[in-house]
Amino acid sequence: MNYYQILKITGIILLIFSFFLLLPTLAAIYYADNVDNFIKSFLIVFFIGLLTYLPNKREKSQIRIKEGFLIVTIFWFVLSIFGSIPFLFDPKLNISLIDAIFESTSGWTTTGATVITNIESLSPPLLLYRQLLQWLGGIGIVVLVLAILPILGVGGMYLYKAETSSPIKDNKLSPRITETAKSLWGVYLILTFACAGFYYSAGMNFFNAISHSFSTVSIGGFSTHTNSIGFYDSDYIKIICMFFMFLSALNFVLHFLLYKTKSFHNYFINSEAKSFLIIIFGLLILISFFSFGGQLHKIDNIDLIFHVVSFVTTSGFTVTDYSSWPVFILTVIFLSSFIGACAGSAGGGIKVIRITIALKSIKKQLLKVIHPKAQISIKVNNKKVEDVTIETILSFIILYILLFFFSAFLIMMSGHDLLTSFSATAACINNLGPAMGDAYGNYSALNDFSKSVLSLMMIIGRLEIYTFVILMTKYFWKY
Repeated sequence: MNYYQILKITGIILLIFSFFLLLPTLAAIYYADNVDNFIKSFLIVFFIGLLTYLPNKREKSQIRIKEGFLIVTIFWFVLSIFGSIPFLFDPKLNISLIDAIFESTSGWTTTGATVITNIESLSPPLLLYRQLLQWLGGIGIVVLVLAILPILGVGGMYLYKAETSSPIKDNKLSPRITETAKSLWGVYLILTFACAGFYYSAGMNFFNAISHSFSTVSIGGFSTHTNSIGFYDSDYIKIICMFFMFLSALNFVLHFLLYKTKSFHNYFINSEAKSFLIIIFGLLILISFFSFGGQLHKIDNIDLIFHVVSFVTTSGFTVTDYSSWPVFILTVIFLSSFIGACAGSAGGGIKVIRITIALKSIKKQLLKVIHPKAQISIKVNNKKVEDVTIETILSFIILYILLFFFSAFLIMMSGHDLLTSFSATAACINNLGPAMGDAYGNYSALNDFSKSVLSLMMIIGRLEIYTFVILMTKYFWKY
C-alpha cells in the first residue's frame, strides 16, 4: 500500500475543496454576513491540504486497485469531517460536532437529511454552502480529481472504477480517463445551468434558483426553505423540479450521447432507462388503484406524483405534509427509494440496473426449473451479462438488505421506535433524506449514537457498500 500516494491525493482533494469554499466566502463578503466563518474555514482546509500534499508531491507511482478503494473511502470521510467546519463556526447556528458532521455528511452524500429546524434562520452564505456541498457530492469531486491526476503524473483509472456506481464499470465516455471526467462535468454543468434558468423563469429569485438547481441536479434535496419546494406553492416549479429530478436520475452517459449524436435514440434503446420509466408509471398505477377506495380525495394529484418521483429518484424534495397520508402510499414510496435511480447518476438506492438484472435472474431460474437443459442468457442493451456479474449483483442486494436491518436494529437499541428506526435508516442508506416518526421534518430529535450510525449509513450507501465493506476484510490489508 502506497500511503505517500494516498496522502498526496488526499491533500489534492482538500485543496480543491478549499477553492470551492471561496464561493460561499464571496457570498459572505457580498452579504456582509458570516465573513469570518468562511475565511477561517477556507484557511483551515487550505493549509491542512497543503501540509498533506507538499511532503508527498514528488510521489509519482500509479494508483493500484487497493489504493483506489481506500482513496475513495477516505474522500467521503475526510470531506464529511472538514465540511462540518463552517457549520461549527457559525455563531448563530450553535451546533454540536456530531450534528455538524451529520449535516456535512448529508450534504456530501446528497442525502438531504438535516438536523436544522429552521432553515430560513441561516445566513445566505451558509445556505449557499449547504447547496454547494450537495452539488459537489452529486457528481463526486473525485471526478474532478480524475481530470487533474494525469497532469500530476498520477493515473486515475482505479479511482474511477472505485467511485462509479454502475455494476458494469468499463462503460467510459471516452478512452482517456481525463476526457471522461471532463465529459461528465460538462453534462453536469449544462443540467445545472438549465435547471437554474427554468427555476428563475418560474419566479424564484437568482439566489434560490441557483441554490435549488445545485440540489436538484445532484438529487440532493436540500432547500433554502424549511418547507422545501412546497414553500413556493407553484405547480410550475413542481413540474420543473420533477423534470430535472428525472433527468438527473438517468445515466449521465445518455445525456452525453445526446450532445454528441444530437439524437434521442439512445434513451429509447437503453434497457435501464426504459425500466426506470416503467417503474415510475407502475408506482403511479399502483397508487391510482388504491385511490378507488376514495382515500386520496384530500391529496393533490400533482403533489402525489411529485413525491413518487422525488422518492424513487432518491431526491427527497417535499411539497406537503406527507406524514398523514395512508400507510399504503407511504410504504410504496419509501420502498421505491430502495430501487433508486439509474447507475451512472447521482442518485442513491440499489440502482435500477441491479434490480432489472436480479429480476431477470429470477426469471431465468424459474425457466431452468421447467427446462433444465435450456441455455438461457441474461441480456442488457443486447449484451450478455456474465454470470460473475449476476452473482455480484445478487450478493450486493443481500448485503444491502442485511446492512439496512442491522442499522435499523442499532437505532432501535438506542431507544427510538420502530417507525423512526426503519424509515430513518432507509432514508439514509438510500441517500433519500425524508423520514418518519421522530425524524420527520428533521433529525434533531435523534440521539447522537443514532446520528453517528446514520452518518455512516449515508457514506456506505454513497460508496455502494462494496467499496467500504472490502476495506473491512483482512484480505484487503493482508495481500
